[in-house]
Amino acid sequence: MTQFHAQPYDLSAAGFYFENAEEYKTKFKAARNSYGELVEEFEIQFIDGETIDAETCEAIGLYQNNILSIMEKLEEWSDHGKTNIILAVGECSYDFDAENDDPETYFDITIYNAETYRDLAYEMVEEGLFGDIPDHLENYIDYDAIARDLEIDYSEATVNGCNIIYNCH
Repeated sequence: MTQFHAQPYDLSAAGFYFENAEEYKTKFKAARNSYGELVEEFEIQFIDGETIDAETCEAIGLYQNNILSIMEKLEEWSDHGKTNIILAVGECSYDFDAENDDPETYFDITIYNAETYRDLAYEMVEEGLFGDIPDHLENYIDYDAIARDLEIDYSEATVNGCNIIYNCH
């Protein structure tokens, strides 16, 4: 279960933990400072949950105006969609409206699950992206040179504990 915390900006008020929308709404309405006044502004923090959810929340940003929809969407989005958000929004500065945009199709981003640029070079050669290479020339391919060239157009990030090489178009 994912846990969040609402930390009030009012120093005389106590924050609260919540795990779902109903709990958030109930505690939000009941929040009072030490003078008995309603507390209206909170900083929303991700406390505990899956790593990919934490990284997604960090990329999007948690605020009072989006926490309810983000909590709902975290249940709906696939890990691939969350990875797209983390890379495109968090790394490439794409705009994203969590309520209206589909993270599976919204971004123009290419993702490779390669540990290193050299691994990506091997993958691209095997896929035929450099054309057909005769068997007698395969031993002469400089994968390190290809990897250095790939570093110019691609970037590297760690998402959910896995190294990913990607390109934002």
